Amino acid sequence: MTQNPSSTRLVPVDRLTAISSLIAEGAVFDGHFHSAADQGIKVDGRLTGNITFETGGTLHVGATGVIENTRLEADYVFIEGKVVGTVVARKALEITGSGTLIGDASYDDLIDMHPRARVRGKIEYRGDIEAARN
Repeated sequence: MTQNPSSTRLVPVDRLTAISSLIAEGAVFDGHFHSAADQGIKVDGRLTGNITFETGGTLHVGATGVIENTRLEADYVFIEGKVVGTVVARKALEITGSGTLIGDASYDDLIDMHPRARVRGKIEYRGDIEAARN
């Protein structure tokens, strides 16, 4: 995909630009997306269901994207649109100023919530609290 995301501060741009699966704006998808491979998906339309990457994975919820009744799990999760459900980011979770998360999120390494991001739910760090910071 060639469309550039809004400014990302945490999720590597090369991970976002390498995404090859798309639920386009105006499209509606009802079901689950699952991959055992390190792939990526961008949602600009509406999805009802889960998105799971067993290993790796990049999920980009575009500014017009809406994902509901869901559990999302990937290494990198970049939210510009709206998510209603549970998010698990194994490496990095980034929610932009246009992003909305209604539900709980957990992350293992890095988190970035831009000013004006809207979150209603619990955010939990799953890593080792006592580990030395770099």
